[in-house]
Amino acid sequence: MWQTLLTPVDLYCERVGPELWAEPVNALTNLAFLVAGLWGVREVRRRGTGIFAEVLAWWVVAIGIGSALFHTFANHGTVWADVLPIAGFTLAYTLFNLRRFLGMKWGKAVPIFVAFYAVTGLLTWAVPDWLRQASNGTTGYLPPFLALAFFGVIVAASGNRAGGYNLAGSAIFVVSVIFRIIDPLVCGSFPLGTHFLWHILNGLMLGVLLAAAARFGKGSRAVRQ
Repeated sequence: MWQTLLTPVDLYCERVGPELWAEPVNALTNLAFLVAGLWGVREVRRRGTGIFAEVLAWWVVAIGIGSALFHTFANHGTVWADVLPIAGFTLAYTLFNLRRFLGMKWGKAVPIFVAFYAVTGLLTWAVPDWLRQASNGTTGYLPPFLALAFFGVIVAASGNRAGGYNLAGSAIFVVSVIFRIIDPLVCGSFPLGTHFLWHILNGLMLGVLLAAAARFGKGSRAVRQ
């Protein structure tokens, strides 16, 4: 088991060997997540938005740490340090949309949450293998994108300005996904690759989402039945 977890992986253009510092740019650009997360913590505290929003901000910091671990100790074990914080933040931010931006009680928010991820999970599972491979595995990020776009529209329609932030985040995410997809395709002409732009743009995207949480996510918002 341990041997499998410690088996090196090479997923991105910049990495040309198993060495610790074989992806310096991909590793260093995780600072974008740390900056976004720590800025979010400051904004949440300054505006008094509450513990839920602050947890989201610290979660972004965890995303940066996990991704940095993966881009330095690139093996099957650190893949999980990269993937799990992203998945966790996605789920938590969806609940934040439902609870804080839409003002739903748990009894209404949870069934919507479960139904949404059941549907998007099935859609992701149904993606054909050729498309999954052609996209460099990026189809796995379909649920987070759909969450931002779908709930962004609903939150915007409710009159909460946070919906626009969700939609702006989904637009940034589309651009960042393009750079993740083309990374293995440009190795011959651009050995550095484009994965570092995925980090920078996603750091910006998460900063936008944290701005929405800090500005429009106070727990005192009226809760709908």
